[in-house]
Amino acid sequence: MRLNRRGVLRGIGGLGATAALSGCLNVQEQKSQSSTSGSIDDSNGPSSTATTWYMLPETELPLRESVIQTFNEQSKHTIEGSDISDLKKKTTSAIPTGQGPHTFEWAHDWVGDYSQRSFVVDQRDAINTSLDSFTESAAKAVQYDGTLVGLPHSAETVSLIYNTEIVDQAPKTVSEMVSMMEAYHDPSANQYGLSYPFNPYFVSAWLQAFGGYYFDASKDRALGIDTAETIRGLSFALDTFKPFMPSDPTYEPQAAAFAEGNAAFAINGPWYLSTLNEKNINYEVTTLPTAKEAGGTPKPYTGITLWYFTPAMQEDTTAGAAARTFIEWFVTNEDHILKRAKEQGSIPVLNSLVGSEKLPPAVKSFSQSVEMGTPMPIRPKMNTVWPQMETALIKVFNGEESPKAVLNQTATSIRDSWSK
Repeated sequence: MRLNRRGVLRGIGGLGATAALSGCLNVQEQKSQSSTSGSIDDSNGPSSTATTWYMLPETELPLRESVIQTFNEQSKHTIEGSDISDLKKKTTSAIPTGQGPHTFEWAHDWVGDYSQRSFVVDQRDAINTSLDSFTESAAKAVQYDGTLVGLPHSAETVSLIYNTEIVDQAPKTVSEMVSMMEAYHDPSANQYGLSYPFNPYFVSAWLQAFGGYYFDASKDRALGIDTAETIRGLSFALDTFKPFMPSDPTYEPQAAAFAEGNAAFAINGPWYLSTLNEKNINYEVTTLPTAKEAGGTPKPYTGITLWYFTPAMQEDTTAGAAARTFIEWFVTNEDHILKRAKEQGSIPVLNSLVGSEKLPPAVKSFSQSVEMGTPMPIRPKMNTVWPQMETALIKVFNGEESPKAVLNQTATSIRDSWSK
């Protein structure tokens, strides 16, 4: 299972600790040619129509539809895009029966699971875009055990956002942030210090801040949620942030508090910016504050969003060519990548734009948070960790269990499920 970032999670990051992305191709062995100009190369073969699926919030749909329309107007091919309400359920049911799309968009944490289940296919010999066009970690994120299962277009992680009508300047440390939250927090007046969905992806920064971890495929004992360091991180997050948050830990009520102008701070991702822009919230984005007083450094999970290659690309070669043409254009066209960065906070992974002065300040701040982070594991065992951790965090937030008890119980349950 993959948590939905807009409801419970979603996909992410220009990844700092790339070693966790194992089984990769050598990037330098990829084709030397690159489509960094973002031009459409559809000179070979007949015209065709390909389907693509994605799952976006309403605020992002107009731009996606506009991008597809632009491609269709400039190319001999046609792309039919569909916004899917439950992409996980739809892809896992449709692809095995031959009813799936030619490509779909999601974060890199499905790479391992979908590769093992043959929901995605290797297209390394068919693409004309060099992986050298992208950041090293983005290039590694789209590979699995010697195969290339997609092309990357953006990075994601969570960072600190503050309302500039409430907060004068960004806090550098957690203690500074706490002082600012205390000055504003007043639930009786519908004022909150912090808007923060309390789920496994969002709070990963603190559970991993003191040496803890969720899952590490490089270790003999891969699961780390019951280590003393992870337990300490969860206790820190609860003690520090819960007192200033709305009482419901789930995404919608937490996100709404800041989007309605009723919270001083939010911890959320770049996908959230389009909502804030629509709500006319005056905000700035900064990196997560350090927890140096407690001896920790926040390490949020990060991810790469990509267009996956599905079996339909091989089964229908003409439509597959259309899908590849669209994907290669989408991931290398600087004009619409910049537009997405400016309007939606999207973090480019195209080398020609990484760190560019053309990027808005918010995107630069998110990029810095990405570099602080830890890449989401891609191994299929993580599918069991996500949902059980979600349940565990809700329990501990609601005071039903202590951090140590709930993480120990959850670890036992996850290991039991792995052994079956």
